[in-house]
Amino acid sequence: MPGAAEGIPLEDLNEVEILLVEDNPYDAELTIRALKNKGLANKLLTFADGVEALDFLFGAGEYVGRNLAVRPKVILLDLKLPRINGLEVLEKIRADERTKTIPVVILTSSQEESDIVRGYNLGVNSYMVKPVDFDKFFQAVEELGLYWLLLNKVPN
Repeated sequence: MPGAAEGIPLEDLNEVEILLVEDNPYDAELTIRALKNKGLANKLLTFADGVEALDFLFGAGEYVGRNLAVRPKVILLDLKLPRINGLEVLEKIRADERTKTIPVVILTSSQEESDIVRGYNLGVNSYMVKPVDFDKFFQAVEELGLYWLLLNKVPN
């Protein structure tokens, strides 16, 4: 499983385009492979829990001194995470002026209406239930990456 700061060299932490927050090694690997298939994973960073992802985003812990002006183009966020869940991560991202405009896509197996409603109430940009079928999952992540990295425009 890719862990903190894996996916790109440490010296390139200020060039992250995709922040993947996923604790399931199988789902993380499938997501990375689908993005690589479209040439979109060159600047991808993965974290297996919400605390590590927040440390990176806010320059805390081992990421003190990171240039916080350089933000990911999109955050792919699972809900069921150790230590702090995805909805709590989303809430902290949206509550901070420095990160509130970063697009966040919840990519989860949860189809619970309460999770969907809470995600949108907290400001998620998109909520995608992971397809169970390998090919459909792969295609969905490819399309998701193409849209959020190449087509979507965000404020500077």
